[in-house]
Amino acid sequence: MLLRFTKMHGLGNDFMVLDLISQHAHIQPKHAKAWGDRHTGVGFDQLLLVEAPTNPDVDFRYRIFNSDGSEVEQCGNGARCFARFVVDKRLTVKKQIRVETKGGIIELNLRPDGQVTVDMGAPRLVPEQIPFQADAEALSYAVEVDGQSVQLAAVSMGNPHAVLRVDNVDSAPVHSLGPKLEHHPRFPKRVNVGFLQVIDRKQARLRVWERGAGETQACGTGACAAAVAAIRQGWMDSPLQLELPGGKLSIEWAGPGQPVMMTGPAVRVYEGQVRL
Repeated sequence: MLLRFTKMHGLGNDFMVLDLISQHAHIQPKHAKAWGDRHTGVGFDQLLLVEAPTNPDVDFRYRIFNSDGSEVEQCGNGARCFARFVVDKRLTVKKQIRVETKGGIIELNLRPDGQVTVDMGAPRLVPEQIPFQADAEALSYAVEVDGQSVQLAAVSMGNPHAVLRVDNVDSAPVHSLGPKLEHHPRFPKRVNVGFLQVIDRKQARLRVWERGAGETQACGTGACAAAVAAIRQGWMDSPLQLELPGGKLSIEWAGPGQPVMMTGPAVRVYEGQVRL
């Protein structure tokens, strides 16, 4: 059986997108792992599945698999590509789209300039909702790694994030500390790890070690989590701009209980077919 797919990216965070509304298939983690291999498969950070909704109040259902085969709750850059995909494929004529994900309902808005704004919902800051093991909610937490204390913020954007402030992202220990924190026992569902360099009140640089994918060119939920952490701790003001290795994202957040709004590009790379 041949399945049509589209290769897309948001700031270099790349995706294989499958329309499972006009074509029917049962996708399993083993398929994501095989297709995700950059040497023997299509190669991607995440596989995005476009499905019919199970909730009458939304337009689509959206599932996400990492290249290691693990299914995750949310993906911000993927959400922008999702919006561009369903419009380009004429699965909808709407410019404002409600989508159900494993991490909750999100709203996507295609702007006239081609950028996509995603209402990512309100961040979750209570430790058990992240999930993160801590006695009480705090702005930051001390976590022991290899006998040393690491200070980090913990935020959920539908998926768990740890945010560390660093002096320079170029020399940050992304590939050494990232995987250790990803699998730290205080994060029972593992965690995405953001390394944030604040430049001024409106600009910062960010690198993200993504759970199940390693470092990516950009992480939308990671950018949202980093912005929330920076605003809560008084380092930055909304709206702000984050520069990731793949490009820039604009983030707005009015404070606790309010949704995080993320704006950035979504690009189609090519169309293809894969054998199931």
